[in-house]
Amino acid sequence: MDIKKNTILLTFDVEDWFQVENFKEYIPYSSWESKELRVEKNTIELLDLLDAGPRQVKATFFVLGWIAERYPELILEIQKRGHEVASHGFDHHLCYNQTPEELREDLIKSKVLLEDLIGAEVAGYRAPSFSITDEAVRIVQDAGYRYDSSFNSYGAHGRYGSLTLPETEKQDLPLYALSPTFYEIPVSNLRVGKKIIPWGGGGYFRLLPSVLHRAGVKQILRQNSCYTFYMHPWEIDPDQPRVKEARSFFRFRHYVNLRRTKKKLLKLIAANAQHSFLTCKQYITLCP
Repeated sequence: MDIKKNTILLTFDVEDWFQVENFKEYIPYSSWESKELRVEKNTIELLDLLDAGPRQVKATFFVLGWIAERYPELILEIQKRGHEVASHGFDHHLCYNQTPEELREDLIKSKVLLEDLIGAEVAGYRAPSFSITDEAVRIVQDAGYRYDSSFNSYGAHGRYGSLTLPETEKQDLPLYALSPTFYEIPVSNLRVGKKIIPWGGGGYFRLLPSVLHRAGVKQILRQNSCYTFYMHPWEIDPDQPRVKEARSFFRFRHYVNLRRTKKKLLKLIAANAQHSFLTCKQYITLCP
């Protein structure tokens, strides 16, 4: 497989509407079993969307172990359609809220479960809410993963972690070698002067007008030849239950423009049809 000059890495964090960090104060882990599960329907809809175009679009699905236990056939369907199955941890605990031993157990438990399901290597990991740290990424590597995709350079979000990346002449590289056999794939953001503007996906993608977002993606590709995008299956589900007791800011962040997300994603793919849509595992294999 030849890698073209520009690459799009579509990534999806497979978790359900009630597992997001913004709602943890209102939906405790102990209540998850009683909630309506919508992730299977939404993920299948995303898979169908990726198959709908005139060309191959491959993506990486960072799957929560809690979901994989309950929907093993969904994980097999992701793999069957040619996409990459990677790990999003097991119970959606933030990395820096766990002890090193707890994080190591979470990483290994989710990796083993997913590998047993698909019968293949699970190479990648993404921390819940991008809660990566220098210590955590060392544990990710020690747990047998080949890459991490948890670093988000947008510092104004209070929940994101931080990471010490190798110094390079160029800022905001799409791929960093943290060792000869282990890599970091950061989520893409837009840099304007000294300011970093969140452009990687999620609520920012839903909030930005499509034309403006695509212009930013074009600029990122011009600078770095790769754009790494993320979103969640629940972001194409406007009919999901409402958490009315949540703070208004959290409700806004979660529910804004859900009805438009699917159409915006299709436009993003169509606007970049001339580029390569690869999985993260393919990307680290093909890039020097």
